[in-house]
Amino acid sequence: MNRYEVSGGAVHDQFDVSLEDADLLGEVELTTNLIIAASESDEHLSQTTIDEILGIDAADAEPGTQAG
Repeated sequence: MNRYEVSGGAVHDQFDVSLEDADLLGEVELTTNLIIAASESDEHLSQTTIDEILGIDAADAEPGTQAG
């Protein structure tokens, strides 16, 4: 456990946490993929591109459209 010495005492490092939540890790991965794609593009990402990166089916992404 990381601790910082402060006036003779120790303070817990609030950023020293382990991520074991699979859903959270998945969200972090998706966010990272979006950040990378955006940083590599000279233009704004289209909604279609964003949906592809997030693995969203086009039929599911459009309101009022039913897959099937």
